[in-house]
Amino acid sequence: MEKLSRKIVKLRIPIFIVSLLLLIPAALGYINTRVNYDILSYLPGDIETMQGQDILVDEFGTGAYSMFICEGMKDKDVVKLKEQIEEVPHVEKALWYDDVMDISVPKEMLPEEIEEAFNAEDSTMMFIIFDSTTSADETMDAIKEIRSLAGKQCFLSGMSAVVTDTKDLAESEVFIYVVIAVVLSTIVLALTMESYLIPVFFLLSIGMAIIYNLGTNIVMGEISYITQALTAVLQLGVTMDYSIFLWHSYQEKLWEYPDDHKEAMAQAITATIKSVVGSSITTVAGFIALCFMSFTLGLDLGIVMAKGVVLGVICCVTILPAMILIFDKALEKTRHKRLLPNLKGLSKFVVKHHVVFAVLFVALFVPFAWFQAHTDVYYNLDSTLPDDLPSIQANTKLSEEYNMGAAHMILLDSSVEEKSIYQMIDEMEQVDGVKSVLGLESVIGPLIPKSMIPEELTSTLESDNHKLMLVLNNYAVASDEVNAQIGELNDILKKYDPSGMLVGEAPCTKDLITITDKDFKVVSAVSILAVFFIIFFVFKSVSLPVILVLVIEGAIFINMGIPYLTGTQLPFIASIVIGTIQLGATVDYAILMTSRYEAERGAGKSKKEAISIAHQTSIQPIMVSAFSFFAATFGVGLYSQIDMISALCLLMARGALISMVAVLLFLPAMFWLFDGLICKTSRNFRQKGSIVK
Repeated sequence: MEKLSRKIVKLRIPIFIVSLLLLIPAALGYINTRVNYDILSYLPGDIETMQGQDILVDEFGTGAYSMFICEGMKDKDVVKLKEQIEEVPHVEKALWYDDVMDISVPKEMLPEEIEEAFNAEDSTMMFIIFDSTTSADETMDAIKEIRSLAGKQCFLSGMSAVVTDTKDLAESEVFIYVVIAVVLSTIVLALTMESYLIPVFFLLSIGMAIIYNLGTNIVMGEISYITQALTAVLQLGVTMDYSIFLWHSYQEKLWEYPDDHKEAMAQAITATIKSVVGSSITTVAGFIALCFMSFTLGLDLGIVMAKGVVLGVICCVTILPAMILIFDKALEKTRHKRLLPNLKGLSKFVVKHHVVFAVLFVALFVPFAWFQAHTDVYYNLDSTLPDDLPSIQANTKLSEEYNMGAAHMILLDSSVEEKSIYQMIDEMEQVDGVKSVLGLESVIGPLIPKSMIPEELTSTLESDNHKLMLVLNNYAVASDEVNAQIGELNDILKKYDPSGMLVGEAPCTKDLITITDKDFKVVSAVSILAVFFIIFFVFKSVSLPVILVLVIEGAIFINMGIPYLTGTQLPFIASIVIGTIQLGATVDYAILMTSRYEAERGAGKSKKEAISIAHQTSIQPIMVSAFSFFAATFGVGLYSQIDMISALCLLMARGALISMVAVLLFLPAMFWLFDGLICKTSRNFRQKGSIVK
């Protein structure tokens, strides 16, 4: 390892030059990596709702759909606008009542279902079908073109419109995220480190690692917008520790080699590789646990962030040492006294009152374990987007003027008899919240021969294998009412066609609820077990993994339980992501203190001495690490208008501070109470003749 360290020091200038050159292909990779803004597309491909989506594309050329509301327009103007919309690339069909009957015929003569579906007091609605999927670039381009054709009195709703607005909003914010994280992290580091300039090199090194990470995502083909938005901020927060470790190690080695900075750095790199690799393993394990989710957004985020941590470690022991040595003189000129106060008094207080803190830990752990399990979550992905987005305004219009939630689509086997279809429609229209069920049968009625229906209408609603029907309902996506409704509709559908499928945003969201609930249990178990075994092998101890994981899990319970007390709804993904990230990223605080406790106890120090020294020496690096993590995420959480990103960042920021407090206050109490057990069940805690008091 020392040979490698000296090689890095020797080749510092070439390393720095190559690191700069590598930014070019990384930037190109980043630019050419597609971003997916449709969260529902990460559902497993083998579930019925996703298979139904494939059938819609393959047999009907229908991937996405939107409801388009026109206010205060004459029918003839609506017809002209409809014709223009149908000329837009990737618009398969725009359905309006003129597809059933000429506009010269009074609307009162329309079938009741059609008249109610397409008309309100001063507005009319058409159903736009696209030949590309919900989040396809072609669909989003079509959405933008339709909006350019329409006036201010027209409103385009639906999931594709929401995805388009989310894309525009996310793209406008993502650069600001990085700026906020960098500025706040720089301030924290400048105040807590010994040099005003060293934070710049920290951030440059981490910044390069982030660009490399984002650039290599091109291998994956695409990443989610959640992953893209969080990667830079999260990677900055979780890998900052490694830079701090290297700098502190370098400062220590300078005392041993005051006249040879190169040798001091070589020794620092050797020491840092050992500590950083050990520290990063728990963080990587947390992210890898996300890959076990059936909902593959976890796989997306897990791979990218695990890769980011590895790249962060590599850059920390190569690029950062190179920059420190190259700009060594400038660093020396910007040295200053650390502004963090000496907190020895806190260490004495914590050790002295260990019983109080042990009782406090139990008193908090139990109720907050219950609180976090009952925190309310939301699955409706557009419910917390800004109200002034065009798609949100359109969805509001749809709800208020047409009393309509998301529409469902039915795929029915073409062999089902018409008599059975009429019976099925009648039963479905009796289900709570169902406004109407629209298909060829309900549109034309039993008395009109199909030969009289325009071919473009029949081809839209029928293929060789399936019939397509539309279910209009009053209930909002992800509500208890719509989920119950979907269950009843599926029961009726399967009675008449066992192979029939109910698809659309609401059925997909219902599957999302079921799948992510299972994912939470799986991911939590995997992350806890992974971290447990890592700690087990690091300390060769049976008891320490239990104690350390328990303390951090307590911090997670408190973090995730606070929203229950404040009545705050969290995005559905929060409990899964925070549970793994907070555990993997902040258990390092506990490992740092435990390592020093192990060293002092193994050297024969008494229980009190070992715990006191471990606490005193760990308190400042833990606080610097936690504050830098907090700084990287808190500002982004306050700024972002996308609640899923805002909520995750605020939870991570708060989680870093809570974990810091838990480790500094509760872990020493655990050491004191279980010292005897720890010494008996850990290989390196007692040497022959050591004191066990």
